[in-house]
Amino acid sequence: MTATGVEHVEVAIIGAGFGGLATAYQLAGAGIDDVVIFERSNGVGGTWRQNHYPGAACDVPSHLYSLSFAPNPDWSRTYASQPEILQYIEDCYDRFDLRRRVRCATEIHSMAWDGDRHLWRLSDRNGERYEARIVVSAIGLFHTPSVPDLPGLDAFAGTAFHSARWDHDHDLTGRRVAVIGTGASAVQIVPAIAEQAGRVDVYQRTPAWVLPRKDEPYSDEQRRIFADRPEVARQLRDEQHDAFESATTFFTGDPTGAAIEMFARDYLARKVPDPELRARLTPDYPIGCKRALVSSAFYSVVQRDDVELVTSRIERIGPGGIRTVDGTERPCDTIVLCTGFHAAEYLRGIAVTGRDGTDLHRRWARVPRAYHGLAVPGFPNLFLLYGPNTNQGGNSIVLILEAQARFVAEALRAMQEEGATAVEVRTEAMARYVEDLTTALEGTVWNGGCDSYFRAAGGEVVTQLPHTSGQYRLQIERFPTGDFELSGGLSAGHGPPSPTGAPDPRAEAPLTH
Repeated sequence: MTATGVEHVEVAIIGAGFGGLATAYQLAGAGIDDVVIFERSNGVGGTWRQNHYPGAACDVPSHLYSLSFAPNPDWSRTYASQPEILQYIEDCYDRFDLRRRVRCATEIHSMAWDGDRHLWRLSDRNGERYEARIVVSAIGLFHTPSVPDLPGLDAFAGTAFHSARWDHDHDLTGRRVAVIGTGASAVQIVPAIAEQAGRVDVYQRTPAWVLPRKDEPYSDEQRRIFADRPEVARQLRDEQHDAFESATTFFTGDPTGAAIEMFARDYLARKVPDPELRARLTPDYPIGCKRALVSSAFYSVVQRDDVELVTSRIERIGPGGIRTVDGTERPCDTIVLCTGFHAAEYLRGIAVTGRDGTDLHRRWARVPRAYHGLAVPGFPNLFLLYGPNTNQGGNSIVLILEAQARFVAEALRAMQEEGATAVEVRTEAMARYVEDLTTALEGTVWNGGCDSYFRAAGGEVVTQLPHTSGQYRLQIERFPTGDFELSGGLSAGHGPPSPTGAPDPRAEAPLTH
């Protein structure tokens, strides 16, 4: 704490999920211990703490959806549920002595670059102020729920909540529930609540491609083998990685995509014999244009007598029900909004002012772009994890986050070696990257005309990575000093992040995919 009441820290990480964990781990390995992780909620876990709705689970296999330096031999099944993933993240923060760096219930709402002193000035919603040499945003994509402007929603007399703000005190037993949306959350929620609720109406705007979920439990014997022979677990992880990598498809006309779409059509035909219902569940866009879903229960549950798939557009919500444009009014006493997040609005809720007073959100008003999703010219010493165009649609996002965390650590090492106090991506490097990105995006299915969270308000694809995870990880494997300007020195105020003699936790486990 300085004499002015402003707390100083070398590295401020915003967000205590997988990204914040991976970054703090990598920095500890570089000997940088003066790190604070600011977390707005009351605990670590990120999206896996916020999304605790019934049926919440991952759609990437457990051994692949985990950190390479923290293998977990005790996953209970092929696809882990939310409580198990949250517990894994909690355990990792403890295992690597990172929890002491987390500042919970601290929501950063503004940050401004001090060009004279080469540091960021931050403020939280409690009025506390901080100074940080380096800021790493690890808040991800799915942190701010999107609530649509549905006429009459405010006048609804029952209980309504977003899937990411699940009200566990509200008992659904015997209730008539309206689930609005049929995306990734809804296909998990609807099967989980159908037995308990009296009736469920599922309001679908656009059907999604659904693939079966082969979710088998791991036996006690398998878990013992994973624990006693870590190489077996690593081999399984590598096989899962390679299978996902080879099936990653996002280019129009890709035969792999055509084969996966045919498989999805066949699965739908097998599961839904009624041609009228099947037609309403069939997308009119190529697979991959929107997020494909993984569920072996959704098609069955929407055929139940006490579940109705509603495809007519909502006209208005009344105090006791929902009226659609075909004139039908369906009573309900509970509304669950499975309406997604403001995924395309990066750093939403945080005012960011860079060099020369540049407002980041104003610059990003039409198309948010960042160098490999990580850095923006005019915003020195600021790194983004899960930034623009780094959403991996074909493999585990944890792979991307780990690669980005290593990149940040390498950037700070470069600062140490040069004695620099500021690091900033060069304008020409950014322009070259954007040109390559634009070219790569042109032939993708994401430009196929479907509406999705992949796009900004103007229609540009701003979330998706037009490369496989392996290609991206190679692109950022080394910190390219030629693409960045390293400036300043010890005379500019505080020195660059320096080793503290902290133990290197990376020695605990080898890196795999």
